[in-house]
Amino acid sequence: MADSPNTNTPDTNDNTLDIDSAAVTARQVVAVRYGDPVEALEVVKAELPVPDPGQVVVAVEAIGVNPIDAKIIRGFMGTDESALPRPVGNEFAGTVRAVGPGTDDLAVGDPVIGYPVPGAYADHVVVATDRLHRRPESLDVQRAAGLLLVGVTAADAVATAHVADGDVVVVHGGAGAVGVVAVQLAVKAGATVIATAAQTNHEYLRGLGAIPVTYGDGLIERIREAAPGTVTVAIDTVGTDEAIDVSLELVADRSRIVSIAAFGRAEDGIVLIDGSSSDSKRHRAEAIEPLIAAAADGSLVTEVAATYPLDRAGHALADLSGRHPRGKFVLLP
Repeated sequence: MADSPNTNTPDTNDNTLDIDSAAVTARQVVAVRYGDPVEALEVVKAELPVPDPGQVVVAVEAIGVNPIDAKIIRGFMGTDESALPRPVGNEFAGTVRAVGPGTDDLAVGDPVIGYPVPGAYADHVVVATDRLHRRPESLDVQRAAGLLLVGVTAADAVATAHVADGDVVVVHGGAGAVGVVAVQLAVKAGATVIATAAQTNHEYLRGLGAIPVTYGDGLIERIREAAPGTVTVAIDTVGTDEAIDVSLELVADRSRIVSIAAFGRAEDGIVLIDGSSSDSKRHRAEAIEPLIAAAADGSLVTEVAATYPLDRAGHALADLSGRHPRGKFVLLP
């Protein structure tokens, strides 16, 4: 059985940071092999380089945990042994602790969100300032840490599907981390949103402005009954055959069926997005500041399901891969 999540900030460790020299002894999680994250991950210590011009040292306060992290560690994205030991993670929130020479766009003490930053599972990082975004004081560090990867993915899906006022949109996996944001962005665009989810999440989705339906046998009939008209868009965040088959039956224009997960269904003519195309990159870049602003002012609702200390990163990923509470998992260095 995996360890229980830790909901308390861990004790301060003995890592040191000399602001004058910017010398940092950092703790970082790396994959030393491919396989089960609990067995594959280790915490190592290393002195980070002094930041160059255009770089800063950030003291990391919270780290977003994402399914892609587990897929990489398990070898689903390739098993290049030469890449080991492999840093893990891609997003965090923290505070600038030192700046490189001539760097004037950020200052010591500035609260920031880092994304995309490979190797984010660490307590200190040296990072280029163009990977950092200012964190408003009203956005707490845990929600900030888990916001952007799922947020830009959802924004990309909504933009790629050209969701607009008057659309009827089905979001498969509406209570998942990406789905929750996609639901809210589609509602904000003026669409009627039908979200598939377990019964336990229906009331929550109603609060976000969606019409919830339970997935499983009879899904297409439940969607048709709930829809006020023809379904014009489907956004798939789960990648199941059920989600794609139902979408193909409901949505006439296959260019408006967008999936972030069903890569085995490319031959069906749906649109698959993974952040690699020029349009996808543009959608994601353009979404960052609006997402931060909306999360800060409360108009975008996100949740933290559980927190774990840095040295339990493997357990966090194992738990995320199974049934888990609604919301993001976050590491606390």
